[in-house]
Amino acid sequence: MSTLVECVPNFSEGRDKTRVDAIVEAMKVSGVYLLDREMDADHNRCVITLVGEREAIQEAATRGVGKAAELIDLTKHQGAHPRMGAADVVPFIPIDGVTIEDCVAMARHVGAEIWKRYQVPVYLYEAAATSPERTNLENIRRGQFEGIRDEIATNPARRPDFGEPRVHPTAGATVVGARKFLIAYNVFLNTPDVDIAKKIAKAVRFSSGGMRFVKGAGFLVRGLAQVSMNLTDFEQTPVHRVFELVKREAARYGVMPVSSEIVGLIPKQALEQAAEWFLQVENFDSSLILENRLAAVMGGKMAIGGLRAGVEPFVEQLAAPTATPGGGSAAAAAGAMAAGLAHMVAAMSRGKKAYLQHENELSAAIARLAQLREDLKAAVDADAASYNAVMKAYKQAREAADGDAIITAALKEATRVPFEVAERSREVGRLAEKLGPITNPNMKSDLTTASALARAAVEGALANVEINLGSMKDANFVHEMREKMLAYGAPGSRPFFGR
Repeated sequence: MSTLVECVPNFSEGRDKTRVDAIVEAMKVSGVYLLDREMDADHNRCVITLVGEREAIQEAATRGVGKAAELIDLTKHQGAHPRMGAADVVPFIPIDGVTIEDCVAMARHVGAEIWKRYQVPVYLYEAAATSPERTNLENIRRGQFEGIRDEIATNPARRPDFGEPRVHPTAGATVVGARKFLIAYNVFLNTPDVDIAKKIAKAVRFSSGGMRFVKGAGFLVRGLAQVSMNLTDFEQTPVHRVFELVKREAARYGVMPVSSEIVGLIPKQALEQAAEWFLQVENFDSSLILENRLAAVMGGKMAIGGLRAGVEPFVEQLAAPTATPGGGSAAAAAGAMAAGLAHMVAAMSRGKKAYLQHENELSAAIARLAQLREDLKAAVDADAASYNAVMKAYKQAREAADGDAIITAALKEATRVPFEVAERSREVGRLAEKLGPITNPNMKSDLTTASALARAAVEGALANVEINLGSMKDANFVHEMREKMLAYGAPGSRPFFGR
């Protein structure tokens, strides 16, 4: 299975193009692709966006940090943006075939390699953080390079996760982590008064009582006051709402936005949300967008966004007058959705102050649900393939001396796949039930839906097992499978999740 990971390293150099070119060159690794590069002279910072296979992008990021440590001297660095390292922050973001937990493992691997190769100490942040205090980058970077340099050896709270308690003399320290997609969004005001930008940023950012999933600060950039923000979950706090709040706060001081900018890349879904908001289209749906509809009809793989467009091809294939995909694939998909919902609930409670006492249980559930989700997604195709193999076996058996054996082998595989779907879905159901008392009660409906989907997956998968057993001549195998099925209750009864 392919893996696709995004990495967006931020380097403390935005004025010398030759240095940035050298850093980008160092990160050229087979299987890694450069999507974007942004340089800002005022911030004296560049943002490089890479995407690639899991192993390759780890090596690319590590090499980039090494080249930055070679070329950038923080003792001579000045810029508007806070910084603590030549390679300041290196986040990994899951795109396809990987989970946030996979990216946490990647962050830890890269952190260890950075210290081992370049003697640059590393802190872990966001989902990779080793303590709640280090989840937020601002807490780690407080005091910037100079403050960390002065305290790292004497303050236990500033000890790095990898390396000795000393900064690299010129490259400082680096922060590596795993997170969801982040939008770097800046709004320029029609004033050079940076104090106004700072007041607006304080009103907007969550840490000061503003909008959830928004971080913000005020800077003077290109002669204008700038409200510089990071939107850490654009699905819950969309870009357009942030812009409107900035605009409203600016009016309090008699100023207004004159423009805004995106640093790096932005998901298409975020722009679709903004279009719906500002155009006030009554019947807006992402499937109204031409490119989304084409992707759905032609079977193209959607990127981030367009939920209906993403699920529509599978639903239409289920509706088509063909034997596959059928009930077995639908059961596997239901189990995968159940695992996804339960995973989401656990992930949104982990790390929150109210649930810190359940941190270990939540982390274990998240890791297991991620694996179950992958197994069940794979079973969607595996079930269809096993049915097709049975049809092929019946055709081959007509001309083969061992025809019954060929059919039996195919039927056993067609039985194994849905039975494993039932087993995994039952485990998902158990985990969903256990999460209820240790997660946010406001997400109870999500867990209820997860349990219902898991139950449907178990019942549907077992129905597929039973129908295959009815065609099988291996009495011992049939007896063995039916004994296993007794654990789920009588046929047609509510599937048993247990404890």
